[in-house]
Amino acid sequence: MKFRIVTLNLEQDHKRWPARRPLIEAELARLKPDIIALNEVSVPLQTAQLLRKSMSTADVEYNLVQQTKVNSLSKLEAEAMLSRFPVIESGNLDYQAGDMVALVVRVLVGGSPLDIYVTHLYRSRGEESLRLFQVQKLLEWIDTRDAVPRIVCGDFNASLDKPSAALMATRFRPTQTAPTAFTALAGPDGAVSHPYWPRLDRCIDYIWVSAETEILESGVCFDRPSPQDASLWPSDHAGVWADLALRGGDDG
Repeated sequence: MKFRIVTLNLEQDHKRWPARRPLIEAELARLKPDIIALNEVSVPLQTAQLLRKSMSTADVEYNLVQQTKVNSLSKLEAEAMLSRFPVIESGNLDYQAGDMVALVVRVLVGGSPLDIYVTHLYRSRGEESLRLFQVQKLLEWIDTRDAVPRIVCGDFNASLDKPSAALMATRFRPTQTAPTAFTALAGPDGAVSHPYWPRLDRCIDYIWVSAETEILESGVCFDRPSPQDASLWPSDHAGVWADLALRGGDDG
């Protein structure tokens, strides 16, 4: 069975969220994804819930599963997944490093189980050893679960030349490696997001798929500013979309 998945780092509620939100909703409406993975969900504003409500219609109802980060970040941000497929199980991993977590949600796609992992690794400036540790813990956790097809989504804060992303690539295939970071999103004071990095020069956001999953097509999304304001983007990252199919499943 074919399905579409999208991943995006929402940048919490920072940098003109009320103005950015319609851009995100419009792109989701255009893409019509079956599964949406979200990083940096704002806990105070419940932004994943807002997007669930905007995406759900009389014909398509999305399920939401959300996991906050830990310690002081638990009141601020979360990982989340929206799915139009039935949800039968969820779980989470505390990396016990950097207050970061991973979320897993098992859904039924055409009656077949599929695990969707959503995570956000430690910041992109330095600390590669910490990201490598988090990937090691993530893969160990994945190996403790039933061997069903798996997809891992999120902001890894590392390009494929870094040890953490390279380790992921030994077990999973990225659907694309086009640049996703960083956009020219500016706050109300005009300050550009992550000024110490070039604009959209590398891929750090991924949809990783296991061997049982066929990549039909993939690309970058949320990668255009507002037509009225070149400094207003959906987020400080671009996102990734992919059309996938479970090998041996129904092609319908």
